[in-house]
Amino acid sequence: MRSLLALLLLVFPRAFREEYGDEVLDQALDDLDRARARGAWAAARMAAATVIDLATTGLAERFDPAWRDPRRTNDEGVGMAMERILRDLRQAVRSLRRTPGFAVATVGTLALALGVNAAIFSVVDAVLIEPLPYDDPGRIVTIMASAPGSDYPDEFPVSAEFYVQYRDESRLLDDVAAYGWSTATVRSDDRVERLRLSQATSSLFTTLGVEPILGRLPLSEDETGVALISHSLWTTWFGGDPAVIGRTAFFMNGQKEIIGVMPEGFSFPIGEVAAWIPDEPDRGEITPGRFGIALVGRLAPGADHEALEEELTGLARRLPELYGGDAAYARLIEAHRPVVRSVTESMLGPVRTALLVLMAAVGVVLLIACANVANLFAVRTEGRARDLAVQRALGADRSRLVGGLLSEAAVISLTAGVLAIALALIALPAWLAVAPAELPRVDEIGLSPLTLVFTLVASLAAGLLCGLVPAFKGADADLGRLRDGLRGSTRGRSTGRSALVVGQTALALVLLVGSGLLLRSVHALQSVDPGFDREGILTFQFAPEQDHLVDGPTWAAFHVEMMDRFRALPGVRTVGIVENVPLDEGTAGVAYFSEDQAVDAEGGVRGGMTFSAGDYFEAMGIEVLRGRTFTDADALEPGTVVITRSLADALWPDADPIGRRIRNTFVEEWHEVIGVVDDVVQNDLREPPQALAYFSLVGPEPNSWGTSSPGYVIRGSDGIGDDLMGRVRGVIGEVAPEAPIYRVYTVASLVERETTQLRFTMLTLVMAAGLALVLGAVGLYGVLSYVVAQRTREIGVRMALGAEAGRVRRMVVGQGVGVVALGIAVGLLVAFVATRALSGLLFGVGATDPWTFVGMAALMAGVGAFASWVPAMRASRVDPIESMRGG
Repeated sequence: MRSLLALLLLVFPRAFREEYGDEVLDQALDDLDRARARGAWAAARMAAATVIDLATTGLAERFDPAWRDPRRTNDEGVGMAMERILRDLRQAVRSLRRTPGFAVATVGTLALALGVNAAIFSVVDAVLIEPLPYDDPGRIVTIMASAPGSDYPDEFPVSAEFYVQYRDESRLLDDVAAYGWSTATVRSDDRVERLRLSQATSSLFTTLGVEPILGRLPLSEDETGVALISHSLWTTWFGGDPAVIGRTAFFMNGQKEIIGVMPEGFSFPIGEVAAWIPDEPDRGEITPGRFGIALVGRLAPGADHEALEEELTGLARRLPELYGGDAAYARLIEAHRPVVRSVTESMLGPVRTALLVLMAAVGVVLLIACANVANLFAVRTEGRARDLAVQRALGADRSRLVGGLLSEAAVISLTAGVLAIALALIALPAWLAVAPAELPRVDEIGLSPLTLVFTLVASLAAGLLCGLVPAFKGADADLGRLRDGLRGSTRGRSTGRSALVVGQTALALVLLVGSGLLLRSVHALQSVDPGFDREGILTFQFAPEQDHLVDGPTWAAFHVEMMDRFRALPGVRTVGIVENVPLDEGTAGVAYFSEDQAVDAEGGVRGGMTFSAGDYFEAMGIEVLRGRTFTDADALEPGTVVITRSLADALWPDADPIGRRIRNTFVEEWHEVIGVVDDVVQNDLREPPQALAYFSLVGPEPNSWGTSSPGYVIRGSDGIGDDLMGRVRGVIGEVAPEAPIYRVYTVASLVERETTQLRFTMLTLVMAAGLALVLGAVGLYGVLSYVVAQRTREIGVRMALGAEAGRVRRMVVGQGVGVVALGIAVGLLVAFVATRALSGLLFGVGATDPWTFVGMAALMAGVGAFASWVPAMRASRVDPIESMRGG
């Protein structure tokens, strides 16, 4: 960072730098150190502010100095300084007009690289940099649980007693709230839909520090009879009418009074939440160990994450004493460790790494583009060495020559910056159109003022990088060249350009390796066997609201009848039901016990729980390994269960499970195992299949459970025709016209959705790597073409003395391949370190996978050889006589 700031100080007048440069630099570094102590984003914001401040202040000192150099006796004044700058800029524009090819090449290269940087930065700005819409979000944390050494997941939600204990006893939390979310029916007048609703304690809004724009927050006496609605629901369903406060509508399970409208853009805990329903746990009705509640808290002033984790660990140790629970619960509490994270990390963590990787990738593309443009500037400056030497001989000041040459770089970079904004305006909507739906705050993404400032600063920095060294070299024009006609060895001049090509090659290879690793990860993820068929299967849900549907048996009878109706449709092969469709909904986690073990023996076997009926396993193509699956009669009677291979092996590793009985921590009654089916991936293709049990639709008691809106799974006779869902809607319209239909997917689309984010990151990185590869090849081509042009006379002499064309080609290609080989060696070393940043995104391949490294290095070498071949062919066609005559 010190080097960058020192470079920015060059914007200031020399006398100012000599007098105050060290002091300004030390102060800036002190400010950055203090910001770094407050966190990474504080440091990033301070760094950006410092860069902008130094650049703008330096320009101001150039144009309108607030400090007078005491050594100056002839102050030009602001007007003369401005006139000189404008004159240099006008001269730069005229010079560039005379060389349109150079202008187009440099502006186009920089504009393309700056454009992709502006587009990606606008996403990073909206998603990562812009603070979340909560009061003092740095103090807001999420609280999860872990139990190292147990068979629980690495992290899992807490249960109600944790919330009450933390709320009442924590001194390091100013406030804490419990929340969850689900899809439920919303009905107002004649409009009905299934929308995302959040059930949360009334403290959620004070914890987050948000207030409704209309109405009020919930009170403890409201209980569950009220609702706060989102700004989107208010405008789309109620026309933005302020009189909505006090109206009633159906939310989730009954009529509720609308008491508030939340601000536009507010959505917690996930996007598109339509309403929040207060739900406060009753201490007297808490059953310990019913995990599944998420917590969010506000740290007290001065508290930190480590201290809070220590305090919460101690508070959790008292839960068995306060709430009871079995021996397994006591052991779990003994192993319990809280997991405290900032709300920003919790909400943005899954995309943060991907966005930062993409930002780094397009930054690399910009560096490669700058190297190309710097090479072009160097060639242009060397071509004007005679003119510059003449100007120097006639008394032109060195600073005037540097200013004139930098003016061209400024015109090029600023023009490229303007075009980059235009390109970003075009590219950003197209990029967002294919972005994954899980990308948070997507509605807030656009070219913000900070993005425009970033693009301006990046443009100026790119111009400085491209033009500074050629400008200083050009200003040091050798007067002796007037005598020797500028002839001499090109070795010194080509060495610098070759070094740039080495850097370009290395950076391009890093991007190629990264994109190759993501490509292999996507392929590995798509190759995962989920345990069910992907093609020809339709799934959907609908939510009937009818008076006779009151308990488990009535719901079961309704769904059995609906399956019969769907089976009768043309083009339908089989129909089944499951409460949680794989890769769409997770299952509740419970502990299973067999009759052979005590209920509290080491906590049982952890697994998922769901409900099924009909021909679900046949429709999904899930293999039946032993026994049988449910009949329609089983669906209407309690007591049977189908389990997966993993659960059977865990409970009875050496015995046949058919006919044996199990129970779990949710279902106290014993259920007979009638079948064993293959494991399926329920939640995430990256995770191994979990042990799972499928229960029938009717529980031991009428109200044990009721599958009101399960997932229907239909396998078509010949795939899924375009009109199959239309016929399904027709049947539902006849039987339950009031029921909203939702979550309509094909199973293939659910599997594809699992790879969407990774594929999107991969495609973006592949495009960046492709652009870097092209720019690198162009850079190598340009250097070798320049070398061939400078050595035309030498090549002509060689050929006149008998050198064959093939030998000349090998000489030129060998020089190019040597440069590329050095770049590949450097790139492999850098990639070996850099690709570790991708570890959280990769699947089925290591960050240092040797095959990917070798393959991408071979691709880079092939492209480098091709880029070297064209100048080599040109060199081999040199006419010896013409070359010596022209020299």
